[in-house]
Amino acid sequence: MPKPRSQQINLSSTPYYHVCSRTVRKAFLCGIDKETGVSYEHRRSWIEKRIFQLSQVFAIDICAHAVMNNHLHLVLHVDSEQVKNWTTLEVLTRWHKLFKGTVLTGKYQREQPLTQFELKTVEETALVYKQRLIDISWFMRALNEPIARQANKEDKCTGHFWEGRFKSQALLDEAALLACMAYVDLNPVRAGIAPTPEKSSFTSIQLRIKAAIKGGQPKVLLPFTDNEHQEKTTGISFSLKDYLTLVDETGRVIREDKHGAINAKTAEILSRLHISNESWLKLTTNFEGMFTGAVGTAEHLCEFTENVGLKRTHGIANAQACLNSA
Repeated sequence: MPKPRSQQINLSSTPYYHVCSRTVRKAFLCGIDKETGVSYEHRRSWIEKRIFQLSQVFAIDICAHAVMNNHLHLVLHVDSEQVKNWTTLEVLTRWHKLFKGTVLTGKYQREQPLTQFELKTVEETALVYKQRLIDISWFMRALNEPIARQANKEDKCTGHFWEGRFKSQALLDEAALLACMAYVDLNPVRAGIAPTPEKSSFTSIQLRIKAAIKGGQPKVLLPFTDNEHQEKTTGISFSLKDYLTLVDETGRVIREDKHGAINAKTAEILSRLHISNESWLKLTTNFEGMFTGAVGTAEHLCEFTENVGLKRTHGIANAQACLNSA
């Protein structure tokens, strides 16, 4: 039986989550149907555009994404601190970009006169909307529902397009986050869809590489902040250059289907993450198979289990083997 979301998502434990959503049966998200020859490749741009549109409305950043033929991977960062500074007007403005809201919230946004009772009602409604704007379930609902309607309209059919529930995994520490991002970024390479990370279209790694060539980082993705000892800024406390090297060298090993040693430069990065070369390969080729729930060191998994009220710590054996291995 699937766990309730309250046992999968706990913002006091971590703001980072891996999300995967799959289509039902033989429904094509993207790709080419070999039986009919029909191409669904154009749908990749639908999805990527919608992802970035939502990240501008929700207080949720995109760390990594990969749009595959029958499923979608996302690594998300929930910025719960950001919403604390939002005014009632900003909350409503954001919400109305995606949803209708109520008659009163519409009047408030248009600066029409309201009674004290109506103002109080609007403020209470805005608090509900504010919580939804840091809610991954609402984010995925706003992503999946319009894509399903658009795909069904194009396919001239009705019914479910996505599986009923999306999969979510809490990423409890830096090692889990970077391993999951690399796993997501290398999905097209591992699936044989793309020969290299830079040629993996509709992925975060391609956007990061293109921006890095120009000396920057893509505005639509959560940036790498390079030095965690500097003044705290929102971003991934790791070197972009090291991460790109890590993904590139891992991709080479995966494409050659060998379990040989990763080059010395990458090994240094892995040692800082306390992950052995062998464990890194296991993580970046079978991340979802090794962990069905939260991901992190054994210590972090135990803390998360206690925080969400679970009786048993899942995945602790693999955590001890791979994330406490160096």
